[in-house]
This record gives sequence, C-alpha cells and structure tokens, in this order.
Amino acid sequence: MPGGLRNQPRIQRGAFVEYGLSIPPLAVVFQFNPLQLSRNLSQSFSVPANDHDDGGPTLREFHQRFDDLTALREAQQVKVDPESLTFEIRLDATDRLNDGDRAAAQFGIAPQLATLELMMAPKGESVLGAAVDKIRERLGGNRSKFTFTGTEKPPMILFIWGFKRVLPVNINSMQITETEFSTTLAATRASVTVNLTVIEGQNAPYRYSRLMQEAMSLRNLTTGRAITQVIIPG
Repeated sequence: MPGGLRNQPRIQRGAFVEYGLSIPPLAVVFQFNPLQLSRNLSQSFSVPANDHDDGGPTLREFHQRFDDLTALREAQQVKVDPESLTFEIRLDATDRLNDGDRAAAQFGIAPQLATLELMMAPKGESVLGAAVDKIRERLGGNRSKFTFTGTEKPPMILFIWGFKRVLPVNINSMQITETEFSTTLAATRASVTVNLTVIEGQNAPYRYSRLMQEAMSLRNLTTGRAITQVIIPG
C-alpha cells in the first residue's frame, strides 16, 4: 500500500503536563516513549509501639503470638511508602535537521530541555510570569485567580502514561546528558533520566488512576485462570 500501512494503531505518547494554568505553561510530550519504566512499591512492618517496653519482641517473635492472620493484620504496624518511578526520556533533533528545519538548526532540542528544567524551578522565579502579573495588576486583574506564578514552590506535574495512568508527581531528580551539538552549540541530542514520587491521596488524577488500577485487577479475575483451579491452604 502506498505510504506504508495505514491500519497500524496510533501509538500513544507519554507526557509531562503542568497541573493548573500558569505563565509560562509547561508541557512536554515525549518524542520517544521510554524503553522501560522502573516502578518501586515498598512498605515496612513493625511491632506496635506499646510492645516496645523492656526491649519488646522482634517482629518475628510478635508474629508467633498469633494463630489468626486477620488479627495479626490489625495488630502489626505498617508504613506504606509512596510509589516512585524512574525512566529515561530521549530527545533527538536529527530527523528535523536532515529535513532542513530552521528552528531545529537554530535551537536543537533546547525548547524541550528548557521546559523540563522549568518543571523543577519555583514558579515565583518566572520572569515571564512576573511581567504578566504586573500587567494584570495595573489593569486591576486578580493574579491568583488565573496564575500560580507567585508561589515559591515548583509546579505540580502530571505524568500521563496512556489513558489508564494520569499520576500527579513530584520530580525528585533530573539528570540531563547532552551528547550532540549543532554548529551554534545548541544541543541536538540528549537523554534525561527522571525520578518521580507519586502524590497519592484524594486528588482527582490519582483517584482516577487508582480506579483504573482496580478495574484492571477485576479484569484479571475474568481473563486469568479461574481461582477455583488454585489450591488454597484451608
């Protein structure tokens, strides 16, 4: 078929999008989806605080007191850590340079890198945002009603990974490695390794993602092996 296969499914791309309206607005759609995504889920268990008198039992000794697992579940203490994610974003202006794209020749991947970097910068340091706020104040506008430029905290970011995961995250770290440059020393190729912590709670994006997770778990019961085929100790 001329022009290639037209019935191929369209690939969804991951993205970082700032939550809320601000100046400048921040959004980066991944040029290439990460090849892998590492997720860390962890929790730790301990003996209740009132059992620590006189040294108290070890966690193993505490477990041996119970023959009822339901009672043990309620008795032991558990600390659940938020989910963390690590992956690499690849940026490459090579194809656009080969196509004669003037913007790519002049700026390379600087626009994408700049947006990623601003996702870790306090919004109160925004030069453009401060200028817009001053203009609005002179016109009698309410700055806080429309923008979040006045805060000394970094922006809230949504990590969008398909329709099943829309996760609010804190960006803990961002390691940027620029590997190729144009004649004007604009980076034309780079990799960005990011580490994120998921913001759990009652916020709407996380609740949506949790609902989708539970829906996938229910689907596992209908598509996996029947539970009656599994031998469960009585």
